[in-house]
Amino acid sequence: MTKASICTIGDEILIGQIVDTNSSHIASALDSLGIKVTRMLSIADDSDAIISGLTAQLADCDIVICTGGLGPTKDDITKPSLFSLSGSTGWVEFEAQTEVNREILHSRGLDTLESNRHQSLVPNRCDPILNRRGTAPIMAFHFDGSRFGHKAALYSMPGVPFETLAALPDVLEDIHEHFSLSEIHHHTLMTYGLAESALAEKLAEWEDALPKGIHLAYLPNPLTGVRLRLSSFTGDSEKLEAEAEKLKTILGNLVYSDCDDTLESAIGKLLRGSGRTLSAAESCTGGEISHLITTIPGASEYYLGSVTSYSAEVKCKVLGVKRECIDTEGIVSSAVAAAMAEGVRRLTGSTYSVATTGWADAYGDEHEPAGTVWIGVSGPEGTVTERRQYRNDRKRNIQRFAASALDLLRRYIEGNAR
Repeated sequence: MTKASICTIGDEILIGQIVDTNSSHIASALDSLGIKVTRMLSIADDSDAIISGLTAQLADCDIVICTGGLGPTKDDITKPSLFSLSGSTGWVEFEAQTEVNREILHSRGLDTLESNRHQSLVPNRCDPILNRRGTAPIMAFHFDGSRFGHKAALYSMPGVPFETLAALPDVLEDIHEHFSLSEIHHHTLMTYGLAESALAEKLAEWEDALPKGIHLAYLPNPLTGVRLRLSSFTGDSEKLEAEAEKLKTILGNLVYSDCDDTLESAIGKLLRGSGRTLSAAESCTGGEISHLITTIPGASEYYLGSVTSYSAEVKCKVLGVKRECIDTEGIVSSAVAAAMAEGVRRLTGSTYSVATTGWADAYGDEHEPAGTVWIGVSGPEGTVTERRQYRNDRKRNIQRFAASALDLLRRYIEGNAR
């Protein structure tokens, strides 16, 4: 399998001044070609560090893509470092880049400076690739087996993200021309309801029996649950799909999507075009559920609205929760969550409703401790409630409360929560 390394060059990355977004885009593009990215590395603006860092990567990987350090100023030292690394003996002008640079500068009302002309110069052992969005060409260096013990290629790209993304297809085309690529296949399952450790325990026997070349990754997220990514590095998509089906059978309704998805999107798919509608009554989540639902395009087709009933007075006056219910059961309780869900469903006339009441931070009461949420979901088949408890900070608890509410709603609509 063809292996790759992605390197960023620049002190601004290492001191946290800017966030590297290029690497994730490049990694995704390489993966789509069947190239396995085995590492990502950040290198300081130091010539010795650049040369030694990239040399080590080329010795271990077939392809190295680096970004950054190609500007017109004196502190951009990547190009002279690559001149030395490649064993170049002189500089040549990449005339196509000179013309692009002239057009870019003139369109901005600027004259071409000597520093801009200098950017069109490349080491003579470089195969330049035109940068249509900027003034620094992409430099490609191809090495036969005598240098690193295997055929290798080094691509130096600009650090400016929109330039990198625009030039990436040309780099991928060059990679295609120089390497025989295998296929990588992925199958993603989205799950909610079990933590990563519990899922791993549940899947241990199945995972131990996976065919060679198929790998499972656990990718947890508080808003979407645990994403399970099955990968095949052998090009055998049929075995991969067979294992995905086994996985779905084992996990049952813990799986809410067969692709990289979110809970709010899965709910949208269940409701869109069905004529069924939804409303929400939120206390501890403070509008987070509404926010998530309305991030989905077309949510207006099924989502009617919400009541953020943060106080007991609003719960009683707007949603019709009985005061004695709060006094007897506690404001964070199954009874109040059910009454809130039924109240907002009655108020809006929606088919389904979801409600939350809980303690998001250090406060609790004699009924429930901090970190507890009661969720209510109401619909044509009646009302169900569910209790969840988390031990995170306030913000993370609110996120988990909202995600848990969406999951119960999803299971109710699918018929798995009653």
